Amino acid sequence: MIQISYKWSGLCVDNSDKKQIHFDTRSQQVLLEGFDVNYPGEYEKAGILSEVKEYQDTLFYKFLTDGKHVAIVTSDSFEIKEDILKFFGDIDILVITGTKQAVKVFENIEAKVVVPYGEGKDIFLNTVWFGGEEVKNHKIGADLSGDTTEFVNLG
Repeated sequence: MIQISYKWSGLCVDNSDKKQIHFDTRSQQVLLEGFDVNYPGEYEKAGILSEVKEYQDTLFYKFLTDGKHVAIVTSDSFEIKEDILKFFGDIDILVITGTKQAVKVFENIEAKVVVPYGEGKDIFLNTVWFGGEEVKNHKIGADLSGDTTEFVNLG
């Protein structure tokens, strides 16, 4: 089971072994079990596989943990082309900057669970017609099958 929550200065994704992906939403730094993965390349730490890709001067992050594909998108100002969409592939959990423009990015990635962050997250959620309450953490079970998208309003 994966749990997503805010800890310290950012958003944390904890897997069933309590191994953590930490995303500092202010500095946009990503740590994989304390290891800095803010450079393009492939990494493996504590059983979590990751790939970081630079595209149009922005870093994009993809992780595989507990059999789930997690992506972190820190920008909404890039051109959506096939090569970046191929990088994402089939995403289960999408952590995305919360802006109105980011809705177009989300629509092209089609994740099963979407977690917007930042000052504009309410705008993002309103744009996709989600009116759910803010929660402190969210647990994601093993089964993410189906065609529906679940939106998470973390606070």
